[in-house]
Amino acid sequence: MRTYLHIQQHPSRVALHNEIHARPPEAMTVPIAISHVVMVCDLEQRQASREHVAALLRDHHLPPPDDTSTHIRTDLGGFRLRWELHTEFVSYTFTRTMEDDTLDEREPQTAIAAVPQDWLEKLPGEALTSMHVWALSNGKFVNNVFGGSAVATVIKHVLNEETLVGSAVADGAAEVHTDFAIHADGFSRMLLLVGNMTQRRLGRLVQRLLEIETYRMAALLGLPAARDAGQSLAYAERELAELAESIRSAERYDEPALLDRLTKLAGQVESQYAATHSRFSASSAYFELVDERIADIHESRLGELQTIREFMDRRLTPARSTCEWATRRQDALSQRVSRISSLLRTRVEIEQQQSSQALLTTMNDRQGLQLKLQSTVEGLSVAAITYYIVGLISYVAKGAQKLGWPVSGEVTAAVAIPFVAFAVWWLLRRLHQKIVSHSSSHSSAQSSKN
Repeated sequence: MRTYLHIQQHPSRVALHNEIHARPPEAMTVPIAISHVVMVCDLEQRQASREHVAALLRDHHLPPPDDTSTHIRTDLGGFRLRWELHTEFVSYTFTRTMEDDTLDEREPQTAIAAVPQDWLEKLPGEALTSMHVWALSNGKFVNNVFGGSAVATVIKHVLNEETLVGSAVADGAAEVHTDFAIHADGFSRMLLLVGNMTQRRLGRLVQRLLEIETYRMAALLGLPAARDAGQSLAYAERELAELAESIRSAERYDEPALLDRLTKLAGQVESQYAATHSRFSASSAYFELVDERIADIHESRLGELQTIREFMDRRLTPARSTCEWATRRQDALSQRVSRISSLLRTRVEIEQQQSSQALLTTMNDRQGLQLKLQSTVEGLSVAAITYYIVGLISYVAKGAQKLGWPVSGEVTAAVAIPFVAFAVWWLLRRLHQKIVSHSSSHSSAQSSKN
């Protein structure tokens, strides 16, 4: 009895589950010719690639791919097509069964020759990799170690002997030979002599060999960017050294100009970092994939030939080191710019604090002078206020004489002067102390907040 799981499913469950089955290798039977083309595409060209494949399928009365397909395998009669949509590029792999496995002085049969040429010429994007692979049975060469006439003849008419690289792969079940050269037709070439291998295992081996070449070229996309970045980094490093020296000996009035130069330099460094960081990160990932794919083919030495790993280690390591060096140099320069910016900002802040302290000192001095002046004026104020109050008392006393006040106005005023003066002085003193106390407490509160 069939049961169904009636629980809420994650929207990406099926896609994530099927990812483990993405881009499976095809079963292959020798003799077979393979042509592999990789086109670097932007977003618009990637969509155009899907439509281009759909047009080819319609011409062969086959259903086009849907809008979510990233991988297609189909038989088009005279050849098979494998189309794969990657992050930065689109790959096309064409295969066809060879009429025989004899490679003599004639140009070897290629899979791409069976593809409609007008369709092929309109592939969207720019070609990054194009390679022919011939997988032949090793049975006819079984009595000939490398260097024997049969194998030597095959290699002579397919590859350049001067740059030949070869090894036993798949734990000795096959031999691979290549020259890592672009031939007159614009394709590089690889010859695979297959022994006792299943069709699936041969398909996996061919896929790994194609991926080695694809990822090798994709990794090297970072090399031009690293070389271009070297010139800009050299200029930025010189500018930064000059700025550091100028900051060390700069006067206060030089700091705004230095800060402006440093800000522009920081913007330039960060702009270049943003423009190249993704490219260098991608190259690093592709270099790692090349290492993994070489490990997957399980190489062993074949005679005196260089193995693929030895060739890659010798020829690819300098480019790899250049990309890694550019990345490290960018990171180091960005950190140095940040440190010097912090140093200059700290210097400006310290000088601003010193200026503020000097301003506060000046304000305190002015306040002291104002207090002294106020104290001086305060005595005059006491005398003036006393004079007016005593005058009022005198008028009151004169008026009061008519009502029976026994003392004359002048005497009353004279007696009142000390008392009035003391009272005025005491009141002004209290008011002054209250104002000063309130001002001091407010300043202390502001200081604690700061």
